[in-house]
Amino acid sequence: MSGLWRWRHNPLRRRTDLVEAWVALAALVLMVFAAPAVGVLCGSLTDTSLRQQVTEQRLHRHVTAAVVAGRAEQRPGAAQPEGSTIRATRTTVVANWTAYDGSSRRGTLVSPLRAPEPGATFRLWTDDHGRPVPPPMARSAADTHAVFSGICAAAAAAGLIEGIRRLTVWRLIRRRYARLDRAWARCGPDWGRTGAGG
Repeated sequence: MSGLWRWRHNPLRRRTDLVEAWVALAALVLMVFAAPAVGVLCGSLTDTSLRQQVTEQRLHRHVTAAVVAGRAEQRPGAAQPEGSTIRATRTTVVANWTAYDGSSRRGTLVSPLRAPEPGATFRLWTDDHGRPVPPPMARSAADTHAVFSGICAAAAAAGLIEGIRRLTVWRLIRRRYARLDRAWARCGPDWGRTGAGG
């Protein structure tokens, strides 16, 4: 807003100075009012979508108990990178579980147990057809995602407004320099020459 001083009645004020001041004011108003409105709108739409998704997941995902039948064969290439201190805390096992429709299922799963022995059980989420799926999204996670998307949308809108303002000011400055170059071309060569009428 340093350009607002140009609104004063100043004999040195150029038309581009006044345009720059108005652009700065418009950018400020848009950042204060439009950017938060975009954030609220985006967050609200995201929240509505995620709440529908959470409701749908809660309807079609069911928790059951998986019983470990034995360890699955380890596939080559699953080793940790050289020098890595991270150890795998999950083990691939063959397990049995009951689907939501009552049918028995068997398959290879990643167990959350550190040392799964045959007969050990763990929670498993399945869909309506008995296939393993991730657990449904928690409402708190959906709320967090909605708030984060709203903040990101507001920040992106503010950044876009500032970028447009800077581009406009850059073009105004180029226009000023072009006018200054034309003025120098008109009167500059006469300087210092006798009889040039300057």
